[in-house]
This record gives sequence, structure tokens and C-alpha cells, in this order.
Amino acid sequence: MAATIISGTQISQEIRQDIKQEVEAMKAQGFQPGLAVVLVGDDPASHVYVRNKEKACHDLGYYSEVHRLSADTSQEELLALVDKLNKQDNIHGILVQLPLPKQIEEKAVIDAISPQKDVDGFHPINVGNLMIGDESLLPCTPAGVIEMIKRTGIEMSGKHAVVIGRSNIVGKPVSMLLQRENATVTMCHSRTANMKELTQQADILVVAIGRANFVDASFIKPGAVVIDVGMNRLDNGKLAGDVDFESAKEVSGPITPVPGGVGPMTITMLMKNTLVAARRAHGLK
Repeated sequence: MAATIISGTQISQEIRQDIKQEVEAMKAQGFQPGLAVVLVGDDPASHVYVRNKEKACHDLGYYSEVHRLSADTSQEELLALVDKLNKQDNIHGILVQLPLPKQIEEKAVIDAISPQKDVDGFHPINVGNLMIGDESLLPCTPAGVIEMIKRTGIEMSGKHAVVIGRSNIVGKPVSMLLQRENATVTMCHSRTANMKELTQQADILVVAIGRANFVDASFIKPGAVVIDVGMNRLDNGKLAGDVDFESAKEVSGPITPVPGGVGPMTITMLMKNTLVAARRAHGLK
């Protein structure tokens, strides 16, 4: 039986349609969501991400600012810009593109962004609220993973979910969100001794370790949902996930491809966070 492919591209388009309608309703009330993206230096991948975010803002009718700063920008200069954006009423979301040049401390910048405008969901206050189940802006990729599973009609409650990877950006938050959906969660990482034994028990397997084609069919319980968060560029220039897709799909149930799986969801959830932040700023539910 062929595995069902979960299309992040399609789900993302559906969500964007909903966002677009809501933005039009907001504009009729005299305001629009505003996102400021700050890019420091000339990392090629970051430039691509920022262009994609700019395009998404344009397509959805957001107000958008992109601040491109040189690689030798000081931490003080960047913090001054963040402070200015924190105070700007027409900006509801602030995103500082990572990685940052070595003279700038990432944590200092994340901490400086107002939690109400932290659309990446990285501020300690938002992370703490996620942990205890309070309202917060959620990290975009983990929120996208949960949205994909829901929109594919997969029940998470009572299921055993295994997450490979414990990063602050994906592994830890996606584990918390799966628990929120009443899944029982096991986390695996580079020091896990019996990884295969654990992954073979997973009804839902989320892989986010940054190693191309690491998970093959032998890790997967027949019929399990497989969500591949990895994005690795191979020597031949092609993109590959952390899951060996061709092998895995022979065994799995619904599975995400790379590209076209989790990737498109990340920017869409960033747009959704900005919309949520704009709503809250204007006292709307």
C-alpha cells in the first residue's frame, strides 16, 4: 500500500487563503499586520529566507519592513534597531534572521525583542508560556508540524510520538506541543542508546537532527506517521531530509516529503503569528 504524502505546500496555501481574508477584514477596520525582518551580514541562505518572507508579506497584504545591515554591525547598533521596532505601532512582529555574525550574541538579541512581537517564538517568556500551556506565540516550525498532522486528520491523543532531536528551535517545542495534544512523547538524541527500539514503537515519528537520510525503513513502525523536519543539501546540490524518503515510504503511513513538506509551513506559521500579534495589539480575539 502506497504511503499518503502530506503536502506542506497545499496545507500552507489553504492557511494563507484564510489569512488573506482576515487581513482584508482588518484593512477594512483601518489597520494591517506589520512584520519587520532584520538581516545582518551576507549569509546566502538567510538572503533567500528573507526574500521569501518579503514575498509572503506582499502576497498576503501585510505591511513589511526589511532592514539589511552589514556584517560588521555592532551588537549595540542591532539592539538599538530592535528597541526602535519594539516601539513602532505599525510593526506587530519582529524577526531577526539567524545566524548572526560572531560579534553579536544571539541570546541578547532574542531577549531584547518584545515578547508580544516575538513571532519566532524564541523569547524566554514565550518559551516558558509554551512549557506551562499558557497563551504564547509558538515557534513556527513546530507549530507547522502540529498543524500539518491536524489538517491531515490524524488523531494525536493517546498516540506514542517519538521525536528525534532536542534543539530549542524544533525538538523541545514540538515535544511540548505533542503533549498538549495528549500524545505520549519520547525524545531521542545523539546520546540515545537504543534509538531504533524506541522509534519502532512510534505511532508518530518526528525527525529533526540535521543528518541527511539518517532514518530509513528499519526505524519505522509499519503505518506510522513520519514528519521530516530536516533540510540538508547533498554534494550533488539536491535537497534531502533527515529521512530516507524512498525507503521510509514503503513502510510508513502518511509521510512528508523534502522539499514540499514542513518547509513551506514555517513561513506560513510566521505569517500566522504576525496576524495573531496584530490581533492582540488591537484588542481583537
